Amino acid sequence: MSSPLRSFIEVPVDSHFPIENLPFGVFQPKGGNARVGVAIGDLIVDLSVLEELGHFRSPEFQDQKVFSEDSLNRFLALGRPAWRKTREILQRLLSAETPTLRDDARLREKVFHAQKDVVMKLPARIGNYTDFYSSYHHAHNVGTMLRGPENALMPNWKWLPVAYHGRASSIVVSGADVRRPQGQIKPPDASAPIFSPTKSLDYELEMAFLIGPRNSLGEPVPIDRAVDHVFGLVLMNDWSARDIQAWEYQPLGPFLAKNFCTSISPWVVTLEALEPFREPLPQQDPEPLPYLRWENDFTLDIRLEAQLQTSSMKAPHVITRTNFQNLYWSIAQQLAHHTVNGCNLQAGDLLASGTISGATEESRGCMLELTWRGANPLKLPNGETRKWLEDGDTLAITGWAQGNGYRVGFGEVSGCILPVV
Repeated sequence: MSSPLRSFIEVPVDSHFPIENLPFGVFQPKGGNARVGVAIGDLIVDLSVLEELGHFRSPEFQDQKVFSEDSLNRFLALGRPAWRKTREILQRLLSAETPTLRDDARLREKVFHAQKDVVMKLPARIGNYTDFYSSYHHAHNVGTMLRGPENALMPNWKWLPVAYHGRASSIVVSGADVRRPQGQIKPPDASAPIFSPTKSLDYELEMAFLIGPRNSLGEPVPIDRAVDHVFGLVLMNDWSARDIQAWEYQPLGPFLAKNFCTSISPWVVTLEALEPFREPLPQQDPEPLPYLRWENDFTLDIRLEAQLQTSSMKAPHVITRTNFQNLYWSIAQQLAHHTVNGCNLQAGDLLASGTISGATEESRGCMLELTWRGANPLKLPNGETRKWLEDGDTLAITGWAQGNGYRVGFGEVSGCILPVV
């Protein structure tokens, strides 16, 4: 996975944002309006400026101006021809061989912003949000805690991508603080529930993808066309209150234990940038029903880490190392299943993977698994221990696909926990 691309912008080999990546996001410069940009190195390319200069006038853009918007939604709706054309134009403009930006200092001043000088926004107006439960090891670990290893997986788990409908309004961009939630909790030895702040606050290391072109109500998306509706991926932390969840989740699933906050990373990495890192989806047993089969189905080799930093620690400590390949169900299967009943997805909808855990202890993607429901506290380098996340803790998730001499990365999604109001 070496790359012949070279930009006139110098980018370190361990940067998440080389010319091979070019992830999309929405940023707001000082004294300006929010608009669409692309990251390269520690800079942002202002696409609204390039749009005004006429660089995006080819037929793929359907005579629309989409980059001065405060979300990616209109661009997402244009579909893959416009996405690919934009990537092609940007890689040409940023190339070391192209003088347009390279040799025009005044134009570079208008086009480039330092990432440290802007405020990142949510990349899209997220109308709907669905969270899947697609990691075998996560589902098996949680099921083992609840029902024992013999009955760890529910009967339907290997037949369909299990999911629940989450709350879009409480999705926040990386860096937003997370207020400790409160709700009903039933202590194990109590005959009735109590009202209390959660004592079992958790993170969930996930990834999520943004929908591009919509499908009409009543029209399922065939699995071999599913990726035509997928723009790209972000990192996600599905903050969870386990004690609230334990009391409320039967029979309809998570509610207040999940909808208080969900954090995503600001940069959306496109499927085009991730194409070199595709791997065949492992064989599934039992074989899925026909609508979930696609001979070209794939997973992605994306390395993922979660890092915890308490208020008394000087540096974060890695507590999870896992990989996107630990997901049993693919992106295409998730989308095909979501729409098989005719459900209509819309541009900007967010579909998340569920916690991504692997077979080893260090690859467990949440505190629930890492500490086995608090029975085995984490030991941190400064001598502190953690069963669950505490006030003042900062939890960050990062991820990247490793090429030959370059990375296609996602940056990070982070949040600091504040005490209950």
